[in-house]
Amino acid sequence: MTAENPGHVAHVLAEVLQGACTLFPPHPGSFMAIALDDYGTMIEVYPAETELMPGSGTDQVTFSSNALASPFSATHVAISVPTSQAEIERIGTREGWRVVRCNRDGFFDVLEFWVENKLMLEFLTPAMAAKYLEFMQPQNLQKFFAEAGEAVAV
Repeated sequence: MTAENPGHVAHVLAEVLQGACTLFPPHPGSFMAIALDDYGTMIEVYPAETELMPGSGTDQVTFSSNALASPFSATHVAISVPTSQAEIERIGTREGWRVVRCNRDGFFDVLEFWVENKLMLEFLTPAMAAKYLEFMQPQNLQKFFAEAGEAVAV
């Protein structure tokens, strides 16, 4: 993800993840928020003008700089965190970032956490994560798609 102040954003995200923040050496001015969990959860935060581009052939990702890059993105993720709703709201309020609890069509709730009021992350508290994981079970997804008239591959 990109941010106007990548170091600060990475520190805030590390706080929500109850983890740590450090520099991301492959790209100057970038940082990592690391959850220190059993899954290796990490969020990389790059300077605002950074764009990731695919490499050629077997080459890995390349970094590009675009001064005209949009600050908004349709890309977002749902992340289970060990942090309470009250604490996430406190952190968001302190930063001046929008935080709102939303119900996703009656299936589960998320906290929309708008980093720098530009990028949405969906945080799931432990209670929210339990309901989300229940919904995401294959048998429940198959039922959901069947009721919606959608084909699903298994």
